[in-house]
Amino acid sequence: MAAVHDQTIVLRYFAWLREKTGLNEERLTLPPEIVTVADLLSWQPTRGHPFDLAFAKPEAIRVALDHAHAKPAAPIAGAREIAFFPPVTGG
Repeated sequence: MAAVHDQTIVLRYFAWLREKTGLNEERLTLPPEIVTVADLLSWQPTRGHPFDLAFAKPEAIRVALDHAHAKPAAPIAGAREIAFFPPVTGG
């Protein structure tokens, strides 16, 4: 079943994703077929340049829904903000 996207969602880009897209954030309404985090990661490169470059390796991108880390199978319905960032390494 497809999610209903009747609200604008804020997409935020961090680190090299911000550099590759040239965006800090954008506001848009997602297509109705975008239901999970994995769907969104698969859809981003279909938007053309520069998203095709930024999202060429979706397995290297982490996602947060409203400031909470989310796995690929997580549904995005109800999220107001979706953030994309590289894995964080500590030391």
